[in-house]
Amino acid sequence: MAYKDLQDFIKHLEEKGLLKRITVQVDPELEITEITDRISKQSGPALLFENVKNSAYPVLTNAMGTYERMSMALGVEKLDDIGKDIEEFIDLSNYLGMMKKFKALPKLARMTTIFPLKLPIRGACQEVIEKDEPNLFTLPVLKCWPKDAGRFITLPLVITKDPETNMQNMGMYRLQLFDKNTTGMHWHLHKDGREIYEKYKILGQKMPVSVALGCDPAITYAATAPLPKMIDEMMFAGFLRKSPVKLVKSITNDIYVPADAEFVIEGYVDVNEALRLEGPFGDHTGYYSLTDYYPVFHVTCITHKKNPVYPATIVGKPPMEDCYMGKATERTFLPLLKIQHPEIIDINFPLEGVFHNCAIVSIKKRYPGHAKKIMYSLWGMGQMMYTKLIIVVDENISPQDISTVAWKVFNNVDPKRDIVFTEGPLDALDHASNLAHYGYRMGIDATKKYPNEGHTRGWPDDIEMSDYIREMVTRRWKEYGFE
Repeated sequence: MAYKDLQDFIKHLEEKGLLKRITVQVDPELEITEITDRISKQSGPALLFENVKNSAYPVLTNAMGTYERMSMALGVEKLDDIGKDIEEFIDLSNYLGMMKKFKALPKLARMTTIFPLKLPIRGACQEVIEKDEPNLFTLPVLKCWPKDAGRFITLPLVITKDPETNMQNMGMYRLQLFDKNTTGMHWHLHKDGREIYEKYKILGQKMPVSVALGCDPAITYAATAPLPKMIDEMMFAGFLRKSPVKLVKSITNDIYVPADAEFVIEGYVDVNEALRLEGPFGDHTGYYSLTDYYPVFHVTCITHKKNPVYPATIVGKPPMEDCYMGKATERTFLPLLKIQHPEIIDINFPLEGVFHNCAIVSIKKRYPGHAKKIMYSLWGMGQMMYTKLIIVVDENISPQDISTVAWKVFNNVDPKRDIVFTEGPLDALDHASNLAHYGYRMGIDATKKYPNEGHTRGWPDDIEMSDYIREMVTRRWKEYGFE
């Protein structure tokens, strides 16, 4: 389903008993983080802090912090349903006959929902316009961890426009408050926002930027999705929510923003301005990311609803809310992986790997070296290049069953034959490599080995009970005195 806005989602969470309102006064510096962290580790509810010190606005945290709420945010019963939807659209390419085309029409009709609508009027996000003296300090921006360099906006939808194609891009890049009208712009080296920034540098022009805070959660999730450059995040959000995203033009620039956002921060990045030191910041890796130099975002206008809710996410040692957003990506993009690699059965990014550090893949193995072929292929696909460890198992092993995967790794691997090391790009948040952005990655082939893979001894069979006995014991289970 499509939620009208963030507050509509909050309403539905509360109706299902998945949200807790906290009415006592809380401090946005550290206190909200400690409360949210404890609740996250307990798989507890979304939290709405209604009385935040030195701010008129309530703060929402942990909104998508369980599988149930993440699924609810994207309008599905379970996250695998999104992948099934994508598979159905992929299957449309197989509709060749006239009758099959007619059968496809209901699916094709959904395509009309993905294109965003640009409204010629102002949106709810512009009910209040603070243009003369915009002040970021009026927002309840959190300081999350003791060694953070300051207060950070942690759930921003940063919207920019490519000066060559005029296509908008939306990504999620944290914003450190420097003062009441400037922030850092945390564009990593490999991100699309950074690439657009480099284009503006060549042109020598100021780069317009608008930042939306608090949207329908499908829009927020879309900003985190590793989409190909030719796919508009607003279109992807429309696909997820089965309803087009309504956009309105920003007040001080030509960027279009979600009409029902809670807040919009407008401004620019001056490409001729010196970079500024940003960080440290307690990051989703569970460690503090190091200080580095980033562009400065200058705020020219803040707009918001009359009674907005400020959204925030807390990142740190997993599991936390961002882990479930990562799991949504895992399930959503599995069908796309299968297009290029039909031998892939399933994939798992364990929460402890903070998404980009470990991937477990099961494959239908057909030839010697097949597992290693998959490793190298995955390292060549977009953000999969950051994956430091890829474990490949046979098709009968579920990557979600960590215990069985560990059993196969511990017992099926000959270190010299089955472990691969390769050099390549790494995520900017990786602190273990000797060099920033570059280092070593490892692959582990835990599949059953063929004789022509160098294993000349017989490979033992797994111990399995016969189907007849399993079924008989299942029928008689209660007779034995078990429930």
